[in-house]
Amino acid sequence: MKILTHILPAVAGLILATAACAAEWQLVWSDEFNYTGQPDPKKWDYEEGFVRNREAQYYTRSRLENARVEHGHLVIEGRKEAFPIPPDQQRERPAAGYTAASLITRHKARWQYGRVEVRAKLPQGSGVWPAIWMLGDNMEQVGWPRCGEIDIMEFVGKAPQAVHATVHYQLDGKHRSSGQQHETPKPYEDFHVYAVEWFPDRMDFYFDAVKYHTFRIADAGPGDDNPFRKPQYLLINLALGGSWGGPLDDAILPQQFLIDYVRVYQQKPAE
Repeated sequence: MKILTHILPAVAGLILATAACAAEWQLVWSDEFNYTGQPDPKKWDYEEGFVRNREAQYYTRSRLENARVEHGHLVIEGRKEAFPIPPDQQRERPAAGYTAASLITRHKARWQYGRVEVRAKLPQGSGVWPAIWMLGDNMEQVGWPRCGEIDIMEFVGKAPQAVHATVHYQLDGKHRSSGQQHETPKPYEDFHVYAVEWFPDRMDFYFDAVKYHTFRIADAGPGDDNPFRKPQYLLINLALGGSWGGPLDDAILPQQFLIDYVRVYQQKPAE
C-alpha cells in the first residue's frame, strides 16, 4: 500500500483502522496519483470561474499551475496572480487576482453509501479554505441545499486548530445543517486521513481513526425526498477568502493542498 512508504509513528494506529476497514468494505473507485501531469480526465472534471461564497479565486480548468500530479500527489495550488477572464464570464468581476482549482467527479463517478477516504496535507494561513465534500448528483435539477451536501473536511486558516465536518440539506423549505469540529493542533503540518462512512441510517465522520461527528439520515426527512438517500459526487477544492475563509493574507501565497490518494469503498455483499 502506498501509505506504508511514508507513514509516521504518530499515525501508526491508522494501520489497524485500515485493516479493520478492509474486513467490511471493498474498494470500488480510487486515484492513487501514481502518474505525472494533468489529473486523470477519466476520473476528474473541473469547476470553472467565480463559483460561490464571494471567494477571491478564479477556478481554472486543466491548468498545471493550479492542478497537477507530481511526486505521487495531486497538488491543488492557490496563487496570487493576474488571470484573464473570458468576456462571457466577466459579469461578476472584470478580472481575477487569484487562481486555484476545484476538481469534481460530476458526470464521471457518483456513489450512494460507502466510505469516502482522502489522505491529504492542508495549506495554512489566513484566508485558505480547502475542502473535501460531496453534492447531490441532482444538484443541477433541484438546486442547493435541496440536493444535499456532505462536507467530509473543511479547514479555514483563520481557525487553524480545528477541522470541520458538516451536512447541509433542506427541510420544510428551509436550509438546515448539522456539523461538528475536531480540535487538533496544527493539522496542516502532516498528512491526515479524512473520511465519511455513509450508511442508510447515518453518516460517521473521521479524522484519522477518530470519529468526531455522526448525522442521522432520518433527520433530513422521510422517504425518497431525503437527499442523503440519493447519489452524490465528490469535490476537492482550495478556496481563498470568501464568506468563511476570512481575510486573505497575500504574503502566504502560493499555498498547496496536497492529496495523497482518494479511495471510495462500498460494503461487501452479504455472503
